[in-house]
This record gives sequence, C-alpha cells and structure tokens, in this order.
Amino acid sequence: MFNTPTLLALYHVMRKGFIDRMYGVVSAGKEARVYWAKDRKGRDVAVKIYLTFTAEFRKSIKQYIIGDPRFEAVSSDLRKLILKWVQKEYKNLKRMFNAGVRVPEPYYAYRNILVMEFIGENGVRAPLLKEISLSKEEYERIYRKVVEYMRLMYRVAGLVHADLSEYNIMVYHGEPVIIDVSQAVTLDHPLATHFLLRDIRNIIRFFREKAGIETHTIEELYRIVTGEEGVLEWEE
Repeated sequence: MFNTPTLLALYHVMRKGFIDRMYGVVSAGKEARVYWAKDRKGRDVAVKIYLTFTAEFRKSIKQYIIGDPRFEAVSSDLRKLILKWVQKEYKNLKRMFNAGVRVPEPYYAYRNILVMEFIGENGVRAPLLKEISLSKEEYERIYRKVVEYMRLMYRVAGLVHADLSEYNIMVYHGEPVIIDVSQAVTLDHPLATHFLLRDIRNIIRFFREKAGIETHTIEELYRIVTGEEGVLEWEE
C-alpha cells in the first residue's frame, strides 16, 4: 500500500506516460521496491520506488554523501535526502549509459520514483551474476566486459560504482548489465579511491574463486581502469 505522497508521485509519472500499467514486485529491499510495469509505448519498464524513510537508511548511505556538495544542504532532512538520492541514481545511470556502460537505460525520475529499462522478459528479471553457472569461456568474456565497463565508468563517466560485485551485475542475453548505481560517486569524492579498490577486489575475488579464471592483479586492474600507476594503501 502506497502512502499519499507516493500515490501523487505515481499519478504524475503516469500522466507523463512513463507508466501505463503496474504489475508485481520484481525485487524488494528495506527502503525500496522494484516493480515491473508497462509504459504508454508498451515497453517493459522497471519502476523503483523508495517507500521507507528511516534514520538507518541515512546512516547506511552516510559514507557516500559526506564530501559530496550535492547533499550539503539536505543531509539533515531525511525526506529531502531520499529525493536527492533518487535524482543521484538517475543521473548516475544517465552518465554511465551515455559513456557506453551497459546499465538499465534511465527514463524518468520524480520525487521517490525512478523509471528505467526493465532487464528481463515478461516480468521476470534477468539473473544476477552470482545466481548462474557459466563455462570458463563465458566467464572470461564477461570478466573482460566488466573490466571495460569499469574503465568507461571511471574515464568517461567520471564515476566509481562503489558497490560493484556479483550481486550488482545482471547477465542478460549473455551480456553483463551493471545495476544499483545510486551510491556511485564522482572522482573527487574523498573516498573514491577506496571505493574503487574495493570494487576491484570484489571483481577479482569473484572471477578467481567462483569462476576459476585468471584475472589481473589489483595493481594491474587499477592501472587499466584509471590509467594511473600505483595503488594507495587502504584498509578493509
């Protein structure tokens, strides 16, 4: 059951034509749910709705907003913070999509609602990388693609995903799709290098341990992504 502000926001998005019919929940988290829907053109769309505004949510995203000038004026107002967070997710998707990174194409964002491309078929989302088993050759191909997307994300979009792992990569028609980019930060964020190194470690760990393929070292992958020499010391 949606609250009144969310219903009003949904009516606005529907009037704009980005939602025509809403169907079931595709995935649900503590703060947001993703629904399968159709837009006025008959396209499948994913509708992400942030429903819960809690102090816990603010605490969980604190590391991604401290040092970001876009959040300085709203960090103490939880509702405004959520609305800003949705706009950040939309803009991050747009920057990545325009940079050539395979992400769900963003269509529209309003208040606590984000409408984007549905990755899947007939209301069934594509599987996450962690949910499927592939051949060694397929893992190697997907690894190379993910590395290229990390490079484009950094060098062209000017972003670090900051939570990249097998949990935030879908596989659709055999191709990796990067998802959940709300926490992605710009390169001038004070923790950008820390987040990038964490992403690199997660990707190397998964493809080495689960996929059993040979990967770059952390230093090599850092250099490929950034074009820079050396890796700063960092802690877990």
